Amino acid sequence: MTDAHPAVRPPTAAAIEDIARRYRLDLSAEDVAGFLGLMAGPLASFDRIDQLTAPAAINRYPRTPGYRPQPEDNPLNAWYWKSEIPGAESGPLAGRTLAVKDNVCVAGVPMMNGTRVLEGYVPDADATVVTRVLDAGATILGKSVCESLCFSGASHTNDTGPVRNPHDPGRTSGGSSAGSGALVAAGEVDMAIGGDQGGSVRIPASWCGIYGLKPTWGLVPYTGAFPIEITLDHLGPMAATTADVALLLEVMAGPDGLDPRQSAQLAPAGYRKALIGDAEGLRIGIVSEGFGWEGASEADVDEAVRAAAGRFADLGASVTEVSVPWHRDGIHLFNGIAFEGATKLMVEGNSMGTNWKGEYNVGLLDAFARGRLTRADDLSETVKLVTLLGQYLQDRYHGRYYAKSRNLARSLEAAYDAALVDCDLLVMPTLPMKATPIPPGDAPREEVIGRALEMVPNTAPFDVTGHPAMSLPCAVADGLPIGMMLIGRKGEEATILRASDAFERNVFARPVPA
Repeated sequence: MTDAHPAVRPPTAAAIEDIARRYRLDLSAEDVAGFLGLMAGPLASFDRIDQLTAPAAINRYPRTPGYRPQPEDNPLNAWYWKSEIPGAESGPLAGRTLAVKDNVCVAGVPMMNGTRVLEGYVPDADATVVTRVLDAGATILGKSVCESLCFSGASHTNDTGPVRNPHDPGRTSGGSSAGSGALVAAGEVDMAIGGDQGGSVRIPASWCGIYGLKPTWGLVPYTGAFPIEITLDHLGPMAATTADVALLLEVMAGPDGLDPRQSAQLAPAGYRKALIGDAEGLRIGIVSEGFGWEGASEADVDEAVRAAAGRFADLGASVTEVSVPWHRDGIHLFNGIAFEGATKLMVEGNSMGTNWKGEYNVGLLDAFARGRLTRADDLSETVKLVTLLGQYLQDRYHGRYYAKSRNLARSLEAAYDAALVDCDLLVMPTLPMKATPIPPGDAPREEVIGRALEMVPNTAPFDVTGHPAMSLPCAVADGLPIGMMLIGRKGEEATILRASDAFERNVFARPVPA
C-alpha cells in the first residue's frame, strides 16, 4: 500500500538539467529523459521509507514546557528557557541543580541554539547527556543561552541579547556556552553542560571565574546536540568547583553507541578518586608559545598565569618551561577545518550532514533547514562570514585546504604528545585577555565579528587535536577573573583534575561575584 501523494515528488526535466550544469555534465534532452525514467525505481524506496517508523526515545522523566523568563527574573540574560525537570530520586547528582546549554536537546522544552532561525523548534527526545544527568538524580532548571549556532567566543551574537558577566555586567561572559558560565558563576545552578568546538566551555569558564573541562574528543557522547563540525565537537562539564566538574564528568562520559565521534577504548573513570589535594610528583610544562600573542595578550594575564603555574612547585610538582612551536600554527589549522567543515555540516548539511553512522535528529534537521532557507538574513554575522568563506574555499579549491589542515593536525597532535612525554601537564593562559566589553547594539560588523573570534588562539588548537584541556581560575585583575589552562594526554582527565583540585584547595579558589 502506498500513500496517495508520494513522499518525494519526481524531479522535472528542468531540475535535472540544472543539477547537470552544476556538476558540469553535458546531457542532451534524450539523456535527461532517460535518467528521469531510471529514477522511478529508487524513488519508490523513499515512499517506503516514509511508511516506516524510526526508533523513538523514551523520556522517563516528566516535565512541562516551562516558560521564557522575564528580564527582571533574568538579570544576566543567561537563561533562554526555564523548565524544572527532577531526575531520579537517588544517584550521584541527587540534590544538584543543572543548566543545559541550548544547543543540547531536552525533550518538550524549546530550543533556539542562539538563533531565531531555529526559534519554535521543540525536541522530542533528550540528548544522551541529558538522560544521564537525570538518571544520576540531577534537577535540570532550564536551558542556558548560547551564541548563535555556537559560533562565537563572546556573548553578544545570540538573538536573545547579550549574556552579561556576573563580575561586570558591561562585559562578556564568554561564549559560546555563555549562559552556562554566567549561571554557575552567579550561583543560580550548581553545574552546567557546555559545548566546545573552539574553546566554548573554557572561554566562559575563564572569564566568569569557574571551572570548565573540554574532555578528550569522543569521551562524552555528542548525541542529541547541534553540531558545528564532527571532528571539533565536544560537550563538557562546567561547575563552581573542581570536584563538581569531576562528578559531572563521571556521569556524562562513556560511549552511547550512537555517536561516531566515540571510541569503545575511551571509558569513563572514577575521576573523583584523583582529587587527593596535592600535586606531588607531577611534571608541569609552561608552554612559552601560549604567551605573548601580538595584539591580543595582556601583560597582567601572562604574568598571573606564569606566577600561578609556578605555585605548583609548592605543591610538590616540578615546573619547567617548554617550547611547542607548532602551537602557534594551531589556530591556522582550526580555521582551515572550521570554515569549510562548518559550512558543509552545520549550514549546507542542515546540522546533520551525511556519511556517518549514529543517531540523526530528523526533526532538528527539518526545522533548521526550513529556518535557514527562509530566514537566511537572520543568521549572525559570524555565521555569515563562515558560510561565505567556507563555500568560496569549496568552490574555488574543492576542499583542498580542509584536507590539508586535517592532515597537518596530526603534526600538531604529535607535537603536543611529544611535550607530554617529559611533562604530565602543559600550562598556558586559557585566554590572552580578560573579559572584553560587550559591543553596543549598533557596533559595525568588524567589531561584532572581531570581538566574537579574537580570544581563541590558545583554546582552539586542542579542539583540533582532541587533547583534554581545562580552565581553572588562578587570579583576579581589575576585578576580572583570569583563567589558567591545563592540558593533558588523551584519556587522562584524572591528571588534569588532580592538579586543578590541588591548586583550588591550596593556592586559589574561584572568585565569587560581588
